[in-house]
Amino acid sequence: MTQIAVLDYGIGNLRSAQKAFENVEVNAELTNDPERVLNSDGVVLPGVGNFGKCAKALWETGIGDLSLKAISEGIPFLGICVGMQLLFESSEESPGVSGLGVFAGRVKLLTGPIKLPQMQWNALTVERESKLLQGLDQKWFYFVHSYAVEQKSADKFITASCDYGGKVVAAVQKDSTYATQFHPEKSGNAGRLLLKNFATLCKGKK
Repeated sequence: MTQIAVLDYGIGNLRSAQKAFENVEVNAELTNDPERVLNSDGVVLPGVGNFGKCAKALWETGIGDLSLKAISEGIPFLGICVGMQLLFESSEESPGVSGLGVFAGRVKLLTGPIKLPQMQWNALTVERESKLLQGLDQKWFYFVHSYAVEQKSADKFITASCDYGGKVVAAVQKDSTYATQFHPEKSGNAGRLLLKNFATLCKGKK
């Protein structure tokens, strides 16, 4: 059975992601053990709340460096919500705090005649072929966020977007590293299909 490591760095509702994988019959373990992470078929970095608080916890617990090692070894990696934002270099929310820098670019406050946070279901527009997003164009996913990746700095990585007072980056990919601004674990059947897609591409990696 495919083994997924959900990174435990003490922030957010980590068990929600773990249980979501188990609900699609994928073995998911909440762990911060380097050996178990690096021997897994895939790695998941959840995240909720403040970018700076999450980034600080990542670096202080060693999960930041462990994430970079897993990515460098080509292990399929999935960032969720703030977990996606942490894969970029920085965020307006927390000036001076470094993200993982896997993707070039930064995170900015959503602007326009909109209510913050975006806390709603929204339709996903797939913009670039991605195994993670197979069968998910125009499916609805659940978003909860006030900040999002700056489009112009991440253009070559964008795989999907949604419309919220304008185009919002909803998913990105670079090699075997994937990330979503929305919460697949809270997105019903569409979310379950995305998690199954991730498990399938993890299985095909070894």
